[in-house]
Amino acid sequence: MDGGGKYVLLFSLQEPSLYTVKAVFILDNDGNRLLSKYYDRELYPSMKEQKNFERNVFNKTHKADNEIAFVEGMTIVYKSSIDLFFYVVGSSQENELMLMSVLNCIFESLSQILKKNVERRCLLDNMEGVFLVVDEIIDGGVILESDPQQVLQKVNYRVRKLSIIQATSSASCLLLPASPFLLSFSPLIGVS
Repeated sequence: MDGGGKYVLLFSLQEPSLYTVKAVFILDNDGNRLLSKYYDRELYPSMKEQKNFERNVFNKTHKADNEIAFVEGMTIVYKSSIDLFFYVVGSSQENELMLMSVLNCIFESLSQILKKNVERRCLLDNMEGVFLVVDEIIDGGVILESDPQQVLQKVNYRVRKLSIIQATSSASCLLLPASPFLLSFSPLIGVS
């Protein structure tokens, strides 16, 4: 209360931001990193700090039955499957439902790609697809997609596109960007 009998409320409002996700990581049942992406470079700038944070998060969550944890001032949502732990990290004021929608999208998308066999061995065998899924859902900390079906369509398109490029390049065709300079010399370099 101030001198005039009025209550003074002091609080800080965090300005809304699109940069919702601070980090995503997947650990095995021993707490070893299989995948990690940190979107806030100031959060844990060194590999050593990141691994210490991941170890701390794992130690506090791997035996708990909860889905949300608060560790080192960060909001963390997590899920386990067989021998994997999936984590999505946001700031302390972040909406847990937003983070949970990202976590569920990652998990459901990977479940489809891995044919419901979400375990360490299958994940490691398909790391290229795992990175594609994460990149389709989050870009620089901004949530791009939360619908697993949309993610799968985009990933499938990108995988098909990469397969076509690889098949074409293995057939000794030269793929070049379309520019007037290159097209004017196309007979000389085998591009028509």
